[in-house]
Amino acid sequence: MTALLEVDNLHKTFATTGRGSGIRAVNGVSFCQQKGETIGIVGESGCGKTTLARLVMRLVEPSSGTVRFDGEDLYGLASAAMRQRRRDMQMIFQDPYASLDARMRVGALVAEPLVIHGVGDTASRRNEVLHLMDMVGLPRDAVDRYPHEFSGGQRQRICIARAVALRPKLVVADEPVSALDVSIQSQILNLLMDLRSELGLSYLFISHDLAVIKHICDTIAVMYLGEIVEMGPAETLFAAPRHPYTEALISAIPEPVPGRKSKRIVLSGDVPSPENPPTGCPFHPRCPRAFEPCSAQTPVPSVTISDGAEHRVACHLHS
Repeated sequence: MTALLEVDNLHKTFATTGRGSGIRAVNGVSFCQQKGETIGIVGESGCGKTTLARLVMRLVEPSSGTVRFDGEDLYGLASAAMRQRRRDMQMIFQDPYASLDARMRVGALVAEPLVIHGVGDTASRRNEVLHLMDMVGLPRDAVDRYPHEFSGGQRQRICIARAVALRPKLVVADEPVSALDVSIQSQILNLLMDLRSELGLSYLFISHDLAVIKHICDTIAVMYLGEIVEMGPAETLFAAPRHPYTEALISAIPEPVPGRKSKRIVLSGDVPSPENPPTGCPFHPRCPRAFEPCSAQTPVPSVTISDGAEHRVACHLHS
């Protein structure tokens, strides 16, 4: 069965004005996503999550590597063909206000993808926009109002309506709840899960919050300094994390039971600069379990299979 999304050895280095070799934002990322699957990409700020999302959407061009969508090489498509392919892949951005044109009414904003791709006439598009308002839990009279008249959570619902207007196969969600109040985050997550079931969507879900990722994702990929250091089924990864960085991230999740204390793993030092990454394992300067090979040799990912699912980790402890 052909995978929906195949990312193979993807690299992106941004040139700098100095004498360095550039900022290595994404370094050799590979993964495969099946139809209907939700993959979560998690990691600290600056680890390359958003750059990876933009590479998948072909909003930036890679330094090397390939991205195949439905078996088709995205980077080999001409502009007209890529424009058509964008019907099947849409994006939800982190800031719902910055991603909406403040001069346009909500109805026009949500209808814009339909207009660009020539779907229906004016009347049918109006009806579809009203239907989308119902789907995302907004009143129908919202179509005649402007984005500034809505709260942050409502604006994100508008962005979600626009993203699913063309019934895409893949939605790339770049930290879609991080700018929202905690009380609103769960509502938006539940909406995304309902739309996944109703429309048969697949999500590539970017977040720095493992608790959010656990709630919505089937598979989790943990990124550090532009690389995926661990990837596996969500339940397995939470129950038995294999990479020390994953262990530290999970230990930082607040304990929901009052009085119960979790054993927090505090990492020393700061994240190294992607302009001058360390040799060997990128995590070794901060790893509490580092030993001799870690600083000199790049770990080769090891793979284990459990219940038919692949669990991959790049760590000398498991080489």
